[in-house]
Amino acid sequence: MIARLEDMSNKLKKNKVRLSHQRLKALEYLYKNHGHPTVDQIYNDLRREVPTLSKTTVYNALTALCKARLVRVITIEDNETRYELITKSHGHFKCQLCGAIYDFNINIDSFATEDLDNFKVTDKDVYFKGVCPRCLENKK
Repeated sequence: MIARLEDMSNKLKKNKVRLSHQRLKALEYLYKNHGHPTVDQIYNDLRREVPTLSKTTVYNALTALCKARLVRVITIEDNETRYELITKSHGHFKCQLCGAIYDFNINIDSFATEDLDNFKVTDKDVYFKGVCPRCLENKK
């Protein structure tokens, strides 16, 4: 984990983003929690460790990390913003029963986009919704 956090720290420095204690804590949290947490989840969990932390500080830290392209915003539902560490392109599946979000491998670049020939695409997202295997099993 240290090497990975060092790489992230170097990327922040390269993008002229200061690695504050709060940003480091947000990075560590996302590194340890792959469940695509919301700001509220991150704030509530980190507040136990850093009692003086405010939700605004968490928002600001995540915004800076997003600008440095170390963290990615996931918006599957209009009213729900989640965060994850940026990795290779992949898709997301959200279970409509339990709300869990799963990553899955997909070659996003293989999708034909002839209708966008004169556009500059800056982000590609693939979201699926349905029922996860665990919930399907529980329904039996």
